[in-house]
This record gives sequence, structure tokens and C-alpha cells, in this order.
Amino acid sequence: MKIVIIGAGAVGGVIAGYLSNLNYNIQLVCKRREILESIENNGLRIEGIKEHIISYPDTVIDISQVTDKPDIVFLATKANDVGEIAQNIVPFLRDDTAVVSLQNGICEELIADIVRPDRTVGCVVGWGATMLGPGRIEITSDGEFIIGELDGEVTHRLLIIKSMLEKIFKVKISNNIYGALFSKLIINSCITTLGAISGLYLGELLNLNIARTIFLHVLTEAVQLAKTNQIKLEKIGGKIDLYKFALTPRELNNNFSLSLLKKHLGIQLIGLKYRRLKSSSLQSLERGKPTEIDFLNGYIVNKAQQFNIPVPVNQKLVTMVKNIESGKIKIDRENLFQILK
Repeated sequence: MKIVIIGAGAVGGVIAGYLSNLNYNIQLVCKRREILESIENNGLRIEGIKEHIISYPDTVIDISQVTDKPDIVFLATKANDVGEIAQNIVPFLRDDTAVVSLQNGICEELIADIVRPDRTVGCVVGWGATMLGPGRIEITSDGEFIIGELDGEVTHRLLIIKSMLEKIFKVKISNNIYGALFSKLIINSCITTLGAISGLYLGELLNLNIARTIFLHVLTEAVQLAKTNQIKLEKIGGKIDLYKFALTPRELNNNFSLSLLKKHLGIQLIGLKYRRLKSSSLQSLERGKPTEIDFLNGYIVNKAQQFNIPVPVNQKLVTMVKNIESGKIKIDRENLFQILK
């Protein structure tokens, strides 16, 4: 089978590195020349909590250089680039090519509109990795892939994709991929965005009471949106039930309760497990690049506007990240104290 991986960042790089070492027929599309040249000269280096490897995948700078039409495309670019890249790959797809979306946020709808729903496969990436430099990636936390067809059917191609990806991490096939994607979107809208405005790694971030409080408000607004849209949220990692973390009216009024304490402790445990995770949005800001905020908290805000649902905390986070992107304010932990004012 011919496999094309578009994007040599943390997620795309890990997949390319391990599949290449396992002798899968892959080509890695890497638009940043410094990364491409580093991989060609020094190999794609993956380290961290899994086995350290160095691989030499076949790399090209543009999709037009891909040889043969692929059976599977792993689309591992930033969400901001998905629309343009999806348009560009259409001429190079076979009628039955599977296009697997690996972005933060929910991009499957956009991809399906461009490449067709029957070609589109949803995927949740539940593990963490960080780019240390061109062609060098650190896996920071364990986790799983969740894959699924948009219509919920369990197809033969899902089993093929599962057989590939489970050589890297565990893989779960879901018949409610949108519910799984929305759950991951909610978590990303909490930890990725808070990491971006504060500059903190996840462990330090979720040790702060103010960060956990914002986390709960972001989550509560998003859960209400999911209920209104009749989206059944899937448990994160098969364990974390987002419905149970949503704040009650009493808790929203800052009244102390044992249930609220348990929610804070649960969030601290998430921070402990993924303590070395560095926000992907923070990494983008540090490189002078735009974040994916429009596909995270921005997605929640846009959907909420359609149903006239107030999501003030998510809106404030979107505004603050935009202000950081434009240089109006700086990344600082003190930003956290401005959100709930």
C-alpha cells in the first residue's frame, strides 16, 4: 500500500518515523525545507518515553512530487492549513483513497466538504509529542488513537489503518467519532489554550487554582453546547467523563463543595500524567506563527452563536490569544487572572 503523510511536525513525524522503520511504503511531505534537509542528512529522530529511533523516510517538499496515487493519506498539518492542503491533494487521490484527519480541533467537516465524506476518516490523537528542533521529536505522554468513519460504520479500511497505527500506540475504533472529536476539542480548548496564554507546561499550569477554575468554566460552556447539539461526548481515554466535570449552578456561584474539590483534584491528576506536555499553540506562538484558536475555543464560540448560547470564557480566551498573536499583549501566567474578571 502507498501511504502519504503530509506534515512533519510532532504527530506526522512520529507516524512517519515508526512506519518508515517498519518498512511501510511511505512518503513524507514536508513543506519546511530546513526540516526536510535535516531528515535527509541526519534522519528523523524520535525520543522520549518510547523506544528511541532514527529513520530515513522518503521525503518530498510538495504533494505534487508524490509518486503514485496513495491508498491512505495521513493529514498531519496545522488546522489552519487544512482547507488549502485538502484542495491541493484532490487531484492526486484515487477514488477510494482514505484521508485521515489528525488535527487538533474538528477539521473533518471541512475536509469532507473538499475531498468527499466517503474518503474522510476521523482520528483523535490522544498522546503527546513536542518538536525539539528540525527533524527531532520528543514523545512526552502515552495515549491512544481513536479512528472512525463519519457515518459510524466499521469498515475494512478502518481495520487496515488500525493495524498500522497500533504499531505505534493503541488504537480504538469508534462508531461515534464526532463525539470523540468533540470531547478532545474540549480538553484541547482547556489545556492547549491556557498553556498558550500562560507559557506554562501542563503540570505547572494545572497546579494553579485559577487555571483549574478556568478549565472548568471552558468545559462547562462546551458541555452545554454539546447537549444542545445532541452530541454524545465520549469519555477521554475511556475514563474521563466530561459530563461529571461540568459545573453545577451552585459551583458556578463559587460555593465550595466536596464535589467541586473532587473536580479540582481530577484536573490536577490530568496535569500530573501529562506534566511534560507543552501546548502546541504555545509552540506556534514562540515560533511567531498563528495558533489554531479558531479551530479550538473559536469553534465553540462559532457553534454557540448559532444557537444563541453564551460562552463568555471561551470568547475571552479567543480574544486574548488573538491579542497575543498580534503583539498587543505578551505570554504571561498573569494573563490567567484576567479571564474570569
